[in-house]
Amino acid sequence: MSKVLLTTTSYQDTPGAHHALLESSGFEVVRARGPLTEQELLELISADGPFDGFLHGDDHITAQVIDAALPKLRVLAKYGIGLDAIDVAHATEKNLPVLYTPGVNHTTVAEHAIGLMIALSKHFWPHMRAVKTGEWKRITGNELMGKSLAVLGMGRIGKELIIRARVFGMDCVAYDPFWDEAFATEHGVTRCDTAMDAMQDADVISLHLPLTDESRNLLNKDSLANLKQGALVINTARGGLVVEEDMAEACRSGHLGGYGGDVLCTEPMQPGHPFQDIDNIIITPHIGSRTFESVERQAMRATTNLIEYLTGGSDYIQANETKAS
Repeated sequence: MSKVLLTTTSYQDTPGAHHALLESSGFEVVRARGPLTEQELLELISADGPFDGFLHGDDHITAQVIDAALPKLRVLAKYGIGLDAIDVAHATEKNLPVLYTPGVNHTTVAEHAIGLMIALSKHFWPHMRAVKTGEWKRITGNELMGKSLAVLGMGRIGKELIIRARVFGMDCVAYDPFWDEAFATEHGVTRCDTAMDAMQDADVISLHLPLTDESRNLLNKDSLANLKQGALVINTARGGLVVEEDMAEACRSGHLGGYGGDVLCTEPMQPGHPFQDIDNIIITPHIGSRTFESVERQAMRATTNLIEYLTGGSDYIQANETKAS
């Protein structure tokens, strides 16, 4: 019997067919509440391992974790698409497959980005807080119609966002090194050669880039200073794209109209975080893809990936290249 470690909380907390699918596999399942740190994973491997597979979310799967889990560990099955918390290079070196679930949450995340845009442009957070404390405080907001939206990363999520933004009457520009000219032409998207070119004149900026050495800290003190006065920044991608202290100051000073994030550099938010107590910053707890529909799609794909790989099937989606075992 294969033994697997399940750590993703939305998978465990949301009802759906994925639970029956995992149960029908016959695997022994050890459950934990992620995302887990490197040390927490090492302790789990020591106490409850060895494991044949991980079914995981944004846990910190470092080289040390991989080495501790080998040689028993046969596969990493990521619930989601972001791979920055996994040492993929080391997994590849050790011939350990990394599976993932592309194409399952782009609709949900795009909707969440639109929600953050509306909430910031209409000042939902200070209005709601004031009403609940007995005030009838009203702040004049802005329409999205006619505003310029810069989309950094025109992958699945970026494209879904553009489709929705165009319905709102927004003008769209985008930056992506892997440009889809057919989509851009169909939806009237202007191509920008660099991320800064896209951002500098935009009323709203939405981040949909992977976190890499090149994209880390993309929005910092210098780049933020070059943004349009009153611009809104939306980040449903990765916290590390932003220098949080610099973003907090840009919003507090009024240079930016606001920041709407679904991600942080360190999650959950720690006491004394620079975003606390700033009315034009809205942070949601990494729930952009957490809808019943998206969780079901994501969980079914991740579970299928895991079962197929561990039982010798072929219906799985792999993010890295490994030698045939």
